[in-house]
Amino acid sequence: MNRKYNFSAGPAVLPVEVLERARDELLDWQGSGMSVMEMSHRGKEFISIAERAEADLRELMSIPANYKVLFLQGGATSQFAMVPINLLRGRGKADYINTGAWSKKAIAEAKRFCEVGVAASSEAQKFMTVPAFDNWQLNADAAYVHYTPNETIGGVEFHWIPETGDVPLVADMSSTILSRPVDVNKYGVIYAGAQKNIGPAGLTVVIVRDDLIGEPLPGMPAMFDYKTYADSDSMANTPPTYSWYLAGLVFDWLKQRGGLRAMAEINERKSQKLYAAIDASEFYANPVDPACRSRMNVPFTLADASLDRDFLSEARTAGLLTLKGHRSVGGMRASIYNAMPESGVDILIEFMADFERRNG
Repeated sequence: MNRKYNFSAGPAVLPVEVLERARDELLDWQGSGMSVMEMSHRGKEFISIAERAEADLRELMSIPANYKVLFLQGGATSQFAMVPINLLRGRGKADYINTGAWSKKAIAEAKRFCEVGVAASSEAQKFMTVPAFDNWQLNADAAYVHYTPNETIGGVEFHWIPETGDVPLVADMSSTILSRPVDVNKYGVIYAGAQKNIGPAGLTVVIVRDDLIGEPLPGMPAMFDYKTYADSDSMANTPPTYSWYLAGLVFDWLKQRGGLRAMAEINERKSQKLYAAIDASEFYANPVDPACRSRMNVPFTLADASLDRDFLSEARTAGLLTLKGHRSVGGMRASIYNAMPESGVDILIEFMADFERRNG
């Protein structure tokens, strides 16, 4: 097996143990004589897979009983619309925090449905920091407050949870979910595309408090109503069954590794050693405010941008893949989600040091 270290921001690396188990079960899931891809989503075999996956996710995240867990299609970007459709509930305004590319996309979509108040923004700081909470201009009459705890492109992360009082807090946790413990009680809605820390692309997980279900905007399609999925155990139509199954394998893998507290320690160690290597160098730089650096996505630049192509080419030869930064930012980006082993970060650091010695 010729596995390399894949630093892609998403679809991202999956645990080898999960891939091996999926391989072993591909043709015949636990004696059923069928692949999971071939199963009826309403058959007892897949129902057992779905129920186990939800139970494991609830255990990992300590999700309270008064929250529904929905397994949906459409990606996190569909939630940019589904959140206002379901949460406006007679109000005409929602507050958004603008910290980068994904926040801006969420804001643009929400403007189709309501007045958007940008309660805080770090755009003037080129999205290299998180706005200080003391400066937020929150509206007590807002239907909800939306923020992006981690911006994958800019590598900026909240290391705290905003306090929004009685106004429901909504979070796009696509790139941080399951990377550390989180107090679900502080949120009205948490949503996440799967293809970073949950599993393969095609699945979106939504965790929504019960009291926020059931009053969508008038005239909206039934398939954009959270109640449609809450009432059908996410099976109002055929769900992304194989992605759901693989997500369940990832949840089980996380439990076997000690859960989210254990993952938080590993992720902290991985990110800190990479940032330390960057900070100790005059050849590499990270532009993000150190207090807001992402533990999942680490962007960095070379002192001489003309060396970028050589860096990427040599990195690929060394088995280090998908390190090119987002086109809007440039430079490099190492995404080090849960499934990226610590050895991958160590080898990346060694390669960076060697490249600097030869080119610095």
